Amino acid sequence: MLKVGVIGVGHLGTNHARVYHELPGVRLVGVMDVDEQRAAAVAQRYGVSAWADLSACLSMVDAVSVAVPTTVHYPVVRECLMAGVHVLVEKPIASTVEEAQAMVDLARRRNRVLQVGHIERFNPVLDEIRPFIHHPAFIECHRLSPFQPRGTDVDVVLDLMIHDLDIVRSFDLGAVKHVQASGITVLSSTIDFANARLEFESGCVANMTASRISTGRLRKLRLFQPELYLSIDYHARSGRMSRRVVSSEGALSSVETIPIQADTEEPLKRELRAFVRSVEDGAPVVVPGEEGVAALQLAQDILALIRTSKVFSKRQAAPHSIPSAHMRI
Repeated sequence: MLKVGVIGVGHLGTNHARVYHELPGVRLVGVMDVDEQRAAAVAQRYGVSAWADLSACLSMVDAVSVAVPTTVHYPVVRECLMAGVHVLVEKPIASTVEEAQAMVDLARRRNRVLQVGHIERFNPVLDEIRPFIHHPAFIECHRLSPFQPRGTDVDVVLDLMIHDLDIVRSFDLGAVKHVQASGITVLSSTIDFANARLEFESGCVANMTASRISTGRLRKLRLFQPELYLSIDYHARSGRMSRRVVSSEGALSSVETIPIQADTEEPLKRELRAFVRSVEDGAPVVVPGEEGVAALQLAQDILALIRTSKVFSKRQAAPHSIPSAHMRI
């Protein structure tokens, strides 16, 4: 039985603990958090240990989920790998590309699994559409959320857009040849709204919008390619596919629209099950550290463009204040 632990039991880490507790063939041994009361509460819920320090944790487990703030991913993951423990680290893989690459290199040297928690890769609706994706010409992604103070320690590109950067990269479109980007801080001290336009080696163009100042929540992808249009809603795990139907003479006779409905299995359960398979059976890692590095590099390129733009520079020079609680956003 694989012995696992969770380091960091905030919103994400608590869910990791829950799923590990439910997975067959896995034993959740304990949890750890700088907030000892929170760690104790989660530990009590599942009847496991609440560790006071990292060395105590690593002496008792085969694998861990690391769900601490991004700024401390590198030192925590490094210590785990040095102890010979397999790691699933939440996205983004690290604060800097240099730290991320060092993690990948160390995992390779220690022959340990390093998986990155790009959870949207495990959304079952993607399994439904992947077989139909061939030579897309244009992809549009929207990932919008209402404002919440949680998560604003990082820019929206690293918080939300990075999911879509990782997914679109997984469509085998070739290298990114050109990037345009714009963004702005609105309610926090980091970038709250961002738009990026990516041109790939294949000729495909992807337009991505990420916002955490929206009035509602939206998680959508639209994809256009010869003779096919796909639209999916990640949250609903559904969508539709429209494709042209031709006559025997080759003329357009009609457009067929097919609804898409994926199963309802929780993506996090699929993600952690894949991690366990990679550790126990040597199955290929679905989102290896190298892909986490590539997504982070692209995100950092986008952020660099935003921060050097005239609009962003002017906004930064203006007085910054948080609107009062009664204002509608």
